Amino acid sequence: MALELAWGRVRRAYLRMLRPGYVRRLEQVKQGHCEQCPHNVIDSRDLKYFRNVCGYWFRPEDDRFRWRDHLRLARPGLVELSVLSVVMAVLIAGLIALLYLGASAWAVGPVSAVLALVWLQGVLFFRDPERIIPGDAAALVSPADGTITDIGEVEAPGFPGDRALRIGIFLSVFNVHVNRSPLRARVMRVRYFPGKFGHAGKPPAPRENEQLWVDLQDETRGCPLRVKQISGAVARRIVCWLKPGDVVQPGERFGMIKFGSRTEVYLPVEVPVEVAVQVGQSVKGGATVLGRFLQR
Repeated sequence: MALELAWGRVRRAYLRMLRPGYVRRLEQVKQGHCEQCPHNVIDSRDLKYFRNVCGYWFRPEDDRFRWRDHLRLARPGLVELSVLSVVMAVLIAGLIALLYLGASAWAVGPVSAVLALVWLQGVLFFRDPERIIPGDAAALVSPADGTITDIGEVEAPGFPGDRALRIGIFLSVFNVHVNRSPLRARVMRVRYFPGKFGHAGKPPAPRENEQLWVDLQDETRGCPLRVKQISGAVARRIVCWLKPGDVVQPGERFGMIKFGSRTEVYLPVEVPVEVAVQVGQSVKGGATVLGRFLQR
């Protein structure tokens, strides 16, 4: 993260000195308002770390880097993947050089294979496949890939009676880690809570681990909903670009948790929902239906 922020400062200095026309053109097409904005925004790349607290945005046709969305890799992870690729390429090149210097292939080969597997796992972790989103307006779709760990009523501040139905999903390092909206809803509040980095699959994680809460209001039924992004033992970074007032569609991407985590959905207990999954079941974000709202 520090490396990317430093690179952003260098990139903006380069653009202002050597490409002033580009800077002026982007300034003309920049949308929104940010009074006394503390954020240095030239193009869409500069919004990565604070677009959920900044009023500026760019239309798709003015975003010169929108092509990155078609790589089938999560844009929040492209820097990590690029750095990993460079490091692995340098290490493997060094091993090849050792071969030319007379090192044994039996020693170099296994190490090269391990490095290649590490790089491949990095690519798989940041994959972002397209999903077929259910067209059923009554469907509550999964906000994440993973395994259902628990379904039940729990204490939930902010819900009627401070109680809610919780559906918990554990994401291993082998799952897709992009988070998606479970239904069409309006973002009411986004809150971050620092905490521990315990195993996301263990019971204390929802209470003790670092987490971010996205409070939503169902645009169809008007009921409250909450999605929690919870860090894990390996995950150290929660990404969420939503801000109050945003309207999200079912299956729309809104963030990710890097390197193993937990995602939860909370519903008011008085809202009639037919749960369509069970504990231990594997789910796909944006594609698997967790439950369906029933008519009162």
